[in-house]
Order: sequence, then C-alpha cells, then structure tokens
Amino acid sequence: MSEQYDLAVIGSGPGGYVAAIRAAQLGFKTVCIDKRGTFGGTCLNVGCIPSKALLQATEMFAHLNHQAKDFGIEITNASMNFSKMMERKNQVVKTLTDGIAGLFRRHGVHVLNGEAQFLDPHRLKITQSESTVEIQAKYILIATGSESIELPHLPFDEKKIISSTGALSLLECPKELLVIGGGVIGVELASVYQRLGAKVPIIDMMDRLGPGLDLALSKQLLQSLKKQGIDCWLSSKVVSADLKSKDAVLSIEQNGQTIQKNGDIVLVAVGRRPFTKGLQLEKVGIQLDAKGFIIVDQNFRTSQKHVFAIGDTIEGVMLAHRASAEGVAIVEALKGGNPIVNYLAIPNVVYTNPEVASVGLTEEECQQDQMEIIVGTSFFRGNPRARCMDETEGFVKIIGDKHTGRLIGMHIIGPHASELISEGMLAIQNKALVEDLAEAPQAHPTLSEAIKEAALEALGRAIHH
Repeated sequence: MSEQYDLAVIGSGPGGYVAAIRAAQLGFKTVCIDKRGTFGGTCLNVGCIPSKALLQATEMFAHLNHQAKDFGIEITNASMNFSKMMERKNQVVKTLTDGIAGLFRRHGVHVLNGEAQFLDPHRLKITQSESTVEIQAKYILIATGSESIELPHLPFDEKKIISSTGALSLLECPKELLVIGGGVIGVELASVYQRLGAKVPIIDMMDRLGPGLDLALSKQLLQSLKKQGIDCWLSSKVVSADLKSKDAVLSIEQNGQTIQKNGDIVLVAVGRRPFTKGLQLEKVGIQLDAKGFIIVDQNFRTSQKHVFAIGDTIEGVMLAHRASAEGVAIVEALKGGNPIVNYLAIPNVVYTNPEVASVGLTEEECQQDQMEIIVGTSFFRGNPRARCMDETEGFVKIIGDKHTGRLIGMHIIGPHASELISEGMLAIQNKALVEDLAEAPQAHPTLSEAIKEAALEALGRAIHH
C-alpha cells in the first residue's frame, strides 16, 4: 500500500520548501518531492544565490581596482582567481542547500528524491534512479518553478550558447560575452563578466532596460551601465546566428539596418517559462493557459480543487519571495486561517551596481489608471552617508495617493537599495502614509535619510532641495 500524506509538495525551491516546513509546523504529515540532487530549486542552486555570490565577489574586485585609491588605499595589480571565486560560490550554495535538508529533518518533513507524475488526482508516482515509489496525498502543491527560454536559432548547448545556468559555471572569463536580454538576469550577469574584463554588450528588443521598472529607474540604470563600459543595444533584434566558426556571429537588426556582432559566448536571457514537463497534468485535467502557466483561482486552486500551484508555475512576476508567500498562504488557509498575499507589497530587486529596487506601483502604472498622485525624489548625491561611501549615483522616488495620502510606490536606484526597499515594503504592507515616512526620525548619517527626504519632497516640505 502506498504511503499516505496530508500534503505532498512537488518542488523544493523557495515556494515548495517553505510551504512544506510551514505545513509540518501546522501538524500536516508532509512530503517534499524534488528531482534535483539538492534542495532549494533554481534559486539556491542555479539562480539567486550563486549569481549574488558572483556579483559580490566581482563588485569587491571592481572597488579595489577603481575606488580604493580614492580612499587612500594603495593596491598594486589586484587580480581575480577565477576558479577560487567559483569554488566559493559553490560552497555558499552547498551550505544553504544542506541547510534546507537540515530544516526538513528538524521539522519532520519527509523527503523523496525523484521525478513526480500524477497517476490520478490523489496519487503520485515518483521515479527514482533505480526504482519507483507511489504515494497518496489529501492535498498536492505544485511548486516546480521555471526554466530558461531558448531562442529558435540559438539552442542551448551550455558551451557557446548558454543559459543563466551555464553562465554561473564557466571555467574561465570569456573575452566577449554577447548578452541577449536586458532584464534582471541579463544585466546582472553582464555586470559580473564586465567587471572581470570581458567585453559585454547587451542586446534587447525593447527600447529600455528592465521593462517592469519605473521609467526613471530604467533610464538611470542604462546610464550607469554605460558609464561602466557595458554597451546596450536597445530596440535591436537578433534575426539569425552563424555558429559554425569558432565565435558565434549574430546578425542584429537595428534601425532598419542589419549589423553583425561576434562573441566567443552568447548568453540568452530573454525570460523564463513555467516548468511542468513530466507531471502528466493532462491526465488529471489540470489546465494550462496559452503561455504554459497553470490556471488557478484566487486561492491558488487548480481545476482539481485539492491541487494547488504557486510561484513561477502560475501567472505573475517570477520572484522567490513571492512563491514563499503564496506557499505559506495556502497551508495556513488549509488549517483554517485567512492569509492574504499583498502583491503590491512584494519588492523586486536588481543586484547591479548601483542596485535597483522597487515596490508598489510605478508612476507609469498610476498614469495608466488615471490616479492622482504625489511624487517626491531625493538624490544620493546630496546624502551625507552616500558621500562618505563615495556611492552617490541614483535616487529614491516616492509615490503617494493624493487623496488618501498612502504610500503606493517606492523606487530606489543606489547603494544598498536591496535593503532600503524593506522600509517601503513595510509601509505599503501596513498602509502607511507618505507623511509617516516624512516624519520618521531617521538616524544621521544614513542612506535611509534619502527616503525621508523624498517623502518630504512629495509633500512640498523638502529640507535639502
């Protein structure tokens, strides 16, 4: 007889493993199934964590080479040990993935390594290396994440044509890395290899970087990357590729002309799509939309009401912390709670230098909805702490609802934006007013004073403008 569980979670990424642990805490007999040899999904293994480890290493390297002398620090011929950098990245990943295994043991989450597929609405078959296991579950949560999208004329071989996964495990720095895609993955990995000495043009069909960003942030990011030496070919389309020679030769259509560009490696970072292959969803009538996303209702239920889906498998912004919030909401609702995922309060971060972080509505979204808003901006060039750090690029932008006074958007490009944005997240989550931010006594000197100043500026009371 197959093992029976209250909840079976398919996938151990930030959505799956967090949901599984929370379910176990609430008393559910829970199993987490993952086909990868280590836990953590794309994020911990080949996404968020390894990319941030490389970004941190290369940012330190760039600071030593370009800014240390301004602080009176004399360094001669600083160099990067590429293999050592990659070893450290691997160790960071291993520590965190091993940590999830430890959390599963501590909370009593059962684990099955293998590929899951539906046999019927409540039964799953897990195919392991040399055997198969069948289980039954009262509830099933699909949290299988996403995969990189290929271009038809540039199929991944992870050698010459690489996905983000391949970009995180190169054996050496390429001389010229052609990056197709100006979204988060493209600009972050372009930053990594440009700092290491590669020539890195970014090619994108859009007329801006980071199309989901507030336009003011997108413009500043473009300016900052160009200043660092990253060419950005916007409104440009790769129409064909010649992969027969040693280098890849891309034909790029720009302003009605076709230009050829050579590179020893091409990184394709044009987006990700939901990964549900092998689950046999059609066998149990679980429906997908035209883009391959699992169709769910407002409670994350699929067409099988006891089967749920979260994160990258359903429509919405692909963020690890979004998936975690959705997973927790589901299991708490199953226990009788009424949790709500406030999507307006979910921040988005780009870990370039300067960092970019946003939460809430952009000014363009407000204009499209014909909302009356108040807007305030404070530039880091006027912030004392930023001056001491010699990191004065960028600004904080505050957006408030003119009628209610509530904060509805915060957008930051500048030093430590990834950490500063939490103040905006908490303010939106708790329906705080712009005036609350303006009157909060920030420590001096700190970068967070720019948030206060932007809020004051939105209210027409700026002190340092």
